[in-house]
Amino acid sequence: MAVDPEFLEHALELFSGLGPLRTGRMFSGVALYAEEDVMFAMIASSQVIYMKSDDATLADYEAAGSVPFTYTRANGERQVTSLMSLPDSAMDDPSEALDWARLSMGPARIAADKKRAEKARKAARKPRKTKA
Repeated sequence: MAVDPEFLEHALELFSGLGPLRTGRMFSGVALYAEEDVMFAMIASSQVIYMKSDDATLADYEAAGSVPFTYTRANGERQVTSLMSLPDSAMDDPSEALDWARLSMGPARIAADKKRAEKARKAARKPRKTKA
């Protein structure tokens, strides 16, 4: 099942206060990016918006009734990721949704920085081809 285009448009409107946004594929859903390719949210094919979280923000999400994103791996094991559902109260409140998005930008920036550093480290290890 794919993400409903109208639901995606609604999500983009909710988070428009972050500035320019872009989308990309993630699992069977859509990732939402702000700033320099910082993935702060994901829309699952179940039409649920999940926000990036970490140890510092997890309690805030749990207190608001959010649940973690889970999926089933090929071996049947369920894995919980660092994505928590956008609280229901924010689904029709752009101001509240934007507050949650801003909270998620901290963990999202940290994850993006780690990803960039890992990519640079791998690139530095690759031997360069020289012309003969």
